[in-house]
Amino acid sequence: MASAALAAEHRSKAPTTPAPTALTTLTTLPKKPLPAGRPREWYVSHNRRLKAMRLAIALLDTGVHRPEQASDRRIRTTAEQIGVRPPSRATCGMVRSLIRHGDR
Repeated sequence: MASAALAAEHRSKAPTTPAPTALTTLTTLPKKPLPAGRPREWYVSHNRRLKAMRLAIALLDTGVHRPEQASDRRIRTTAEQIGVRPPSRATCGMVRSLIRHGDR
């Protein structure tokens, strides 16, 4: 009898977790080191493409399927939600380009 009461008390104190959403359930792959010996511009453009791809995937997961729906503000809000630094105008344009040409 005491164990049943203890179990009921334990269940009532269990922390509640919020329901998972599309943006909170994203998992990331482990990062790999980039190859050495490339010009700095290559690393900058490579990282910009990776960031744009992450943002495009997050936007597609939230129902944004057309570039017209992906304003700079919406892209930056999505970046904040997934824990990415706010993208530049160039990166926002790249996100829209990926969404536009992603159906090919």
